[in-house]
Amino acid sequence: MNDSLNEVTVLDARFKGLISETCVLEKLFTGMRWAEGPVYFADGDYFLCSDIPNDRMMQWIDGLGEREFRVPADHSNGNTRDLSGRLVTCEHGSRSVSRTEYDGRKTVIVDRYRGKKLNSPNDVVVKSDGTVWFTDPTYGIKSDHEGHKSERELDGNYVFRFDPADGTLAIVADDFVQPNGIAFSPDESVMYIADTGATESSDGPRHIRSFRVRDGRRISGGDVFATLTDGLFDGFRLDTAGNVWTSAGAGVNCYAPTGDLLGRISLPETVSNLTFGGPYRNRLFITATTSAYSLFVNARGVV
Repeated sequence: MNDSLNEVTVLDARFKGLISETCVLEKLFTGMRWAEGPVYFADGDYFLCSDIPNDRMMQWIDGLGEREFRVPADHSNGNTRDLSGRLVTCEHGSRSVSRTEYDGRKTVIVDRYRGKKLNSPNDVVVKSDGTVWFTDPTYGIKSDHEGHKSERELDGNYVFRFDPADGTLAIVADDFVQPNGIAFSPDESVMYIADTGATESSDGPRHIRSFRVRDGRRISGGDVFATLTDGLFDGFRLDTAGNVWTSAGAGVNCYAPTGDLLGRISLPETVSNLTFGGPYRNRLFITATTSAYSLFVNARGVV
């Protein structure tokens, strides 16, 4: 079947239960150069995102609109929250993963691996044990547009795990061209990681891979979960049923845990990332090139 419902295309009957014909795509605000890193704060009922080239973070509050949250922002990219609710941010400019304390101060969580500077941390997720997992491609050091053009110090583009309990930083995956979006399944038994290596060569990877999480510290496997022929997967999040909602070119694709494509939400701009928010975690906040959008769905995002 291929029923179009406004901006929504249903490719599998299961997707009809995840969307509503009465909910429409809303543009929240615009004026960014490359919007990324959406994160929602339920305790303040607001949404943040990064505007990487403009070196700022934006805040949107329902009923009040948008305002600059942090300027400059070290060309921040991916954002999430730790177990204490503090903002955790991947920064291209400082080539680090930072944490914003309750009083607004920034603390560097990690910026080096064995004495060498990280490339440019891109996306990040915090596991239920407090460990911080993040991807480290080279996008932020390739030019001065999304960071600062610099020589790389590491010999690869890795996926890392940082343990705040002992301060150790470990490589968990070393076979990516450009690791990008990252997220856990609801029970944290599976980790999904995107590879946007097609930005480096026409035949480069444009897929999401799935890994089994071993003893909470390592990952294994790495089978291709989904491949995109037009555009790239970038950032993504999962709902409580394990469905993967992911940026996919000029739209959001939804995949079942089996890898079946269930449906697509089309947008007028290239989508970079998304997150679930709202009091019931059923509102998709979507960053797409110059703008931020939202759409209510019949699914709840993983906390």
